[in-house]
Amino acid sequence: MAIIKPFKGLRPPKNIVEEVACLPYDVMNYQEAANMAEGKKSSLLHITRADIEFDKNTDPHDEKVYKRAKDNFEDFQKKGFLIQDSKAHYYIYAQTMNNKTQYGIVGAAACEDYLNGKIKKHELTRPDKEEDRKVLTRHLKANIEPVFFTYRAVPEIDAIVNHIITKNNPIYDFYAEDNFGHHFWVIEDEEVNKNLEKLFKEKVPCTYVADGHHRTAAAAGMSAEFSAQNPNHSGNEPYNFFMAVHFPDNQLQIIDYNRVVKDLNGLSTAEFLEKTNANFEITQISESIIKPEKLHDFSMYLDGKWYGLTAKKPTYNDDDPIDSLDVRVLSKYILEPILNIINLRTDTRIDFVGGIRGLSELSKRVDSGEMAVAFALFPVSMNQLMNIADTGNIMPPKVTWFEPKLRSGLVINKLN
Repeated sequence: MAIIKPFKGLRPPKNIVEEVACLPYDVMNYQEAANMAEGKKSSLLHITRADIEFDKNTDPHDEKVYKRAKDNFEDFQKKGFLIQDSKAHYYIYAQTMNNKTQYGIVGAAACEDYLNGKIKKHELTRPDKEEDRKVLTRHLKANIEPVFFTYRAVPEIDAIVNHIITKNNPIYDFYAEDNFGHHFWVIEDEEVNKNLEKLFKEKVPCTYVADGHHRTAAAAGMSAEFSAQNPNHSGNEPYNFFMAVHFPDNQLQIIDYNRVVKDLNGLSTAEFLEKTNANFEITQISESIIKPEKLHDFSMYLDGKWYGLTAKKPTYNDDDPIDSLDVRVLSKYILEPILNIINLRTDTRIDFVGGIRGLSELSKRVDSGEMAVAFALFPVSMNQLMNIADTGNIMPPKVTWFEPKLRSGLVINKLN
C-alpha cells in the first residue's frame, strides 16, 4: 500500500505568496521566465530558473547556475521569503479552472514506492532531464517543486478534505495572471494527519504519476545517493521521500495533446487524402473548426479546411491498453506509413500542441506556412492512463496534458 507522510513544509508568508509562486520550471523558455520574474525579488523563479540571472546564452546546466540557485535558496530563507513549519503536516492544494475546482493532498511520497512499482508511471524519462533535476536537488537538498500524482478516489479521504475546506478558510487564496485559482490549507489537527496517513496506507494500493516523471525519477535517484553517503542510514530520513500533490482520479480531466507536421512527405493534398482515406472515413469538411467528440474521432486541418475523420476498424483494438489509444492509431496509420515520421521523440518534422491553447492554434500554425497539416485528438481518459500504468505499459510521447499546472513555491520539502 502507498506510503505518503506529512512533512515540515517550507512556505512563504501569506503577504508575498503571490509573488513567490510561479509556474513550473519546464513550461517556459528563458525570456518568458525572465519576464515573469521581472520586478519580483521573491519569485521562486530565481531558484528554479536561476539562469535568468545570467546572459541569455548561458547554459542553464552550467555549474554556476546551480550554485546561484543554491545561494538564492539560502538567501530566501534568511530574508524570510520562505519559513519552515515547526510541525509535520499534510496540506490541501486546490486549483480552479473554468469554475471547476480540484482538491489534492500534498504529502511526502516514499522513494521506495517508486522503486517497487507502487508509484506507477506511464512515460519514459530522458536521462539528461533527469540528471538536471538530480543536480539541482544535490545543491538545494530540497524538493523545490511538487510532482502531480493521482490515485483511485477513496470516499473516507474525500470526506476529510471536504470537512476541512468547508470549516476553514484557506491560508493562501489567489488567482494568478492566467486566471487560474490557487487555494491552500494547512492541516493542523494531529489526529487528522494521523488518520490520513493511515487511510493512505490501508485504502490506496498505489499512486500514479500524472505529470512530473523526471522529477519523480530524480527524487528516487537522489535518495539512493544520499543514503549511500550516510553510514547511519535508517530509511526514515527526509531524503527517502519527495513532495507530491495527490489528486483523486474522479476530479481530474486530461486535456487533448495535438500534433502538427511540417510537410506532406512529398505528396500532393489529393494524394495525401487518398492515402488517409484507406483507414479513416472523412465525415465532415468545413472551413470552421471541427472538434473530435469521442474516442477514435479525429480532426485534421489541411489547406485551409477542417476535416472530420473517424478511424475504420480494425485500426484500433479497445481490448488492448496501447492499441486503443488514438495517438497510436494516428501514428500507425498516418504518421508512420504516409508521412514517414517514425520516432516521435526525435523527428524534427513534428511538433506537439497542448489542447489548452485551443484548436485555433493548429490552424494558425498551418496558415502561417510553418506547418503543412495538423491533427486534433480526443483526450485520453484517466481510466486509459491508469490501465496502461497498471499493465506495465508505456504511453507514446506527448499524450497527456494536465491543466492547470501546479504552482511552485506554495510549499517546499527540505531533505536535510
